Amino acid sequence: MFDIQNIRKDFPILERTIYGKPLIYLDNGATTQKPRCVIEAMTEEYLNVNANVHRGVHYLSQQATELHEAARETVRQFINARTSSEIIFTRGTTESINLVASSFGQAFLRDGDEVILTQMEHHSNIVPWQLLQARTRIIIKVCPITDDGRLDIAALPALFSDRTRLVCCTYVSNVLGTVNPMADIIRLAHSREVPVLVDAAQAAPHLPIDVQQLDCDFLAFSGHKIYGPTGIGVLYGKERLLEQMPPYMGGGEMIARVSFEHTTYNALPYKFEAGTPDYVATTGLARALDYVSALGFPAIQAHEQALTSYTREQLLTIPGMRIFGPSDDAVISFLVGEIHHLDLGTLLDRLGIAVRTGHHCAEPLMQRLGIEGTVRASFALYNTTEEADALVAAIQRVRQMF
Repeated sequence: MFDIQNIRKDFPILERTIYGKPLIYLDNGATTQKPRCVIEAMTEEYLNVNANVHRGVHYLSQQATELHEAARETVRQFINARTSSEIIFTRGTTESINLVASSFGQAFLRDGDEVILTQMEHHSNIVPWQLLQARTRIIIKVCPITDDGRLDIAALPALFSDRTRLVCCTYVSNVLGTVNPMADIIRLAHSREVPVLVDAAQAAPHLPIDVQQLDCDFLAFSGHKIYGPTGIGVLYGKERLLEQMPPYMGGGEMIARVSFEHTTYNALPYKFEAGTPDYVATTGLARALDYVSALGFPAIQAHEQALTSYTREQLLTIPGMRIFGPSDDAVISFLVGEIHHLDLGTLLDRLGIAVRTGHHCAEPLMQRLGIEGTVRASFALYNTTEEADALVAAIQRVRQMF
């Protein structure tokens, strides 16, 4: 059973007060809070196992290496990758996408080749392709969205040509809460022999991911959005593609042999992991994935979807409320009357409620919606209907002030 009160006890920060009021944390789309087991696992490693991984012959190094590679296996199982060689540790989704743009771009993209993005992408899945465009003069095409905040799938086939080399698409919109039909998108792209990169930063905490079932070619997510530490993320890539891609960065660990005349590179996944990794963070990430897996996605989804639906219904009772997108996932973006999103977010903070305001790193999407920004409430497995009621009451109070 999904015992929300016991779950909340796992997250010490939820016991805090803000301006004398209990913390209501609804900024989970930006980063989630960490359960005690993640914090304790990382503390334990720093206290007792801290040593650089892979190259040491001494006991601590071997023990740290075992934990680090066990974390890789945990990630492999979590997304059902075929082999741990397809799991690359990065600093997060942003670095993962930049890695693909740089290395896949160098290996497979030439002047005039095309990359398809969507109108709801996060900046981290737009700017890396623009940087590549400045170097190689690729062509970026954009799949539009419909007025109700969904991807215009009917417009997607016409964007393909014989020069299309990659499709890059978010699984879940960080603004609209739209869950895109990734399996259909991937089938469409593969029917034209085009690989697909999936931005799963907002999907991984809420939806079960099976990369073999999806048949995606690349997939990226971040630890800090799925109850793990910051500064750690994952890039999954099909082995046959990763083998053909050059390294993203040079340095220790990613090499086999080095001389001033010639350097040969390490095997996967180490070819893409230059330098000392954050081996303590990988342990924290593994513990976070274990925590989520123990609760189970059916229970997590049932709780979060019921909470999101309930909150949306209550928000719509507020005069002047405008909600953007379908809120398929645990995200609701809204504006109230003529109240500026920054003013609303600031006043909610004084009432102990943490929400996000602004363009949410999705300015092209804001331009499509014809607005500057929104207030975003994003939910996690530890949020409650009582917190939703408090959010609605606080917005009503702020609205009356204006």
